[in-house]
Amino acid sequence: MKILVAVKRVVDFNVKIRVKSDGSGVDLANVKMSMNPFDEISVEEALRLKEGGKVTEVIVVSIGPAKAEETLRTALAMGADRAILVESEDEVEPLVVAKIIKGVAEAEQPGLIIVGKQAIDDDSNQTGQMLSALLGWAQGTFASKVEIGDNKAQVTREVDGGLQMIEIKLPAVVTTDLRLNEPRYASLPNIVKAKKKPLDRKSPADFGVSITPRLKILKTAEPSGRKAGVKVKTVAELVSSLKSAGVI
Repeated sequence: MKILVAVKRVVDFNVKIRVKSDGSGVDLANVKMSMNPFDEISVEEALRLKEGGKVTEVIVVSIGPAKAEETLRTALAMGADRAILVESEDEVEPLVVAKIIKGVAEAEQPGLIIVGKQAIDDDSNQTGQMLSALLGWAQGTFASKVEIGDNKAQVTREVDGGLQMIEIKLPAVVTTDLRLNEPRYASLPNIVKAKKKPLDRKSPADFGVSITPRLKILKTAEPSGRKAGVKVKTVAELVSSLKSAGVI
């Protein structure tokens, strides 16, 4: 069985985001980029399933500019078998991403697709659910544990009341949560080998998908600064302050 994993190139989570002076978006000039953390977890889970003998091949796909090749090389260095880059210099919305991955899935026929539950740049949390609907496949979202066997998958999800376990038929789409696993580091020899591996390059047009945006960003602004805290001398003063603030 093949596993298809979607990965995205985003601003590194350690970088402090700067908004452009005109409010048109985030300033990406000279900013370190890396793989979306949720997608790293997706790649790691696919590799663990392969190492457990449940999967024969791990394919990673990314949709974005030519520089997204670096992100795919990272996934290859981690242990992925093949990589597909769907090049687009324009921003692609979640629905477009879902349509393109659907096209890749129809060509590759994977038994499971794993995507991060969200990307840390836009926090949309939509692609996995849209992809499931487009393919007509079962879905398991926000997975904190995934087990595969007998043409089925058991997905454990963290919910408000604790843990929820669901069983879904394969093929299926699974979106990963932070507590699913701890991604491995790519070794230096594997990084060198990954640079030599061929990349399958495609374009959105190859899948009959238009990337014309449906949404318009009106303004991007930095969050307002947090107000300084207030020190209180007694418990009675604390309770009084909380009441005045409407907290209790």
